[in-house]
Amino acid sequence: MPTEDFEPPDLARLLESLYPGVPPEVAMQLLRDGGEGENVRAEPAIGPVPENVRGFLIRVDLLHTKPPVWRRFEIAGDITLDRLHDVLQTVMGWTDSHLHSFRTGTGPAAAAFATEFDRSEAEEGPFEDGVRLDQVIAEAGDRLWYDYDFGDSWTHVLRVEEVNDEPPPVPVCTAGRLACPPEDCGGVGGYFELAEWVRSDFSDDLRPEVFDDVEDGLMWLPESWHPDVFDLTETNELLTATVAEPVPVPAELASLIEQAKTHGSKSLRTVLALPASHGSTELSDSEATELTAPYRILLDILGDGAPLTGAGYLKPALVEQIARRTGIADWWIGKANREDLTPPVANLRATAKALGLVAVRKGHLTPTKSARVLARDSQRLLHHIVDRLPLGRTDADRHAGWVSLAVIGSETPAHARRERISELMFDLGWRDGRDGIGLPPAWNPTLDVLRVLSGEPYTRQSGHRSAVSAAARSALRP
Repeated sequence: MPTEDFEPPDLARLLESLYPGVPPEVAMQLLRDGGEGENVRAEPAIGPVPENVRGFLIRVDLLHTKPPVWRRFEIAGDITLDRLHDVLQTVMGWTDSHLHSFRTGTGPAAAAFATEFDRSEAEEGPFEDGVRLDQVIAEAGDRLWYDYDFGDSWTHVLRVEEVNDEPPPVPVCTAGRLACPPEDCGGVGGYFELAEWVRSDFSDDLRPEVFDDVEDGLMWLPESWHPDVFDLTETNELLTATVAEPVPVPAELASLIEQAKTHGSKSLRTVLALPASHGSTELSDSEATELTAPYRILLDILGDGAPLTGAGYLKPALVEQIARRTGIADWWIGKANREDLTPPVANLRATAKALGLVAVRKGHLTPTKSARVLARDSQRLLHHIVDRLPLGRTDADRHAGWVSLAVIGSETPAHARRERISELMFDLGWRDGRDGIGLPPAWNPTLDVLRVLSGEPYTRQSGHRSAVSAAARSALRP
């Protein structure tokens, strides 16, 4: 179009389409500079808080996926954008492992809201946790953009389909299509490769080059992932947990929830909001007796105190008694008569000491004064143990202890506990000490105590699961 025919209204429309919300004079300068600008971003338009809370029926599409990955959900307008982020992560199927951003338009200078991560980096607002959904959308057809994982560049668009006078009490997903792409799959291109490979029943001809072989690819993919499968029931079960309020917790654990939030993760909060985390903390006398059995056996065998060897270990005869009465001898290969070569016995002694039940005095391992009284009452002994948790003097041990209590208190299946603890510690900023990159180990003194209560080190089976979870929940209560 010749310059002399380019009228001001046309120019204004062009600038608005390229740089929504940016003042015309700034947008013009951006256009002259070839679209580049330093820290030029429009302020998002934020409306007043409506007098009445309404409900929205929203469809969210993952852009550039064909056929499209989409979800439809109902939600109340008074939800803040940071909580809307949690809802979107759940309904889509993401794992909240990367940064995100909401924006009110498209283009390189689209108006966006700052996140908790931005706050930690001393960025300025407006912050998403102070803005309600109904302050940025109001009518059918209104749109909001949501970006996730700036490396893989997943862009979602939320479109309002209906506005209802009565908001839903909680968010609910009503429909959807196709599975969410796996995290860190390389964006849309990597997702298409994976989807085609899985749909081919893992044909080696279509195997993505990043995998050495089919087995390598299967190990990397999320369990049972198929691009054409979306489970509405499972999604709503997870959504219920996502929007639930976490159980009240002590100040130290509450600070860890906030710490994880600054790293861009709300996984710890989600664990503490699960229905099981709100479960009972009551334990019957028989359950208390079962849980404390290993410690009561140790205290009974020690009596008024047992002499240690010159190297500071329990003598072989006592180790054999402990192994026999706790059940270790039933499966242990060998005599189980040396403490340094029988880790379950050594661990029982170490955790008893950390819990203030035994102490070394003048070459003897002796029950403490309080332990002599507690050993006669299983409930009081259990309360003493729970009140001492989490164990540890270092930040690493205490953080891992709180996380372990949260994971076991939420009744996470035994086979998944260690991995979940490591993941949550990663979200708190901890890393594997060997490489400084990978997940940190799950081991910690608190987890050792919980394993003793379960009887696992002695029978090689994870018993008393519900009772141990109740004990863990008791330790989480403020």
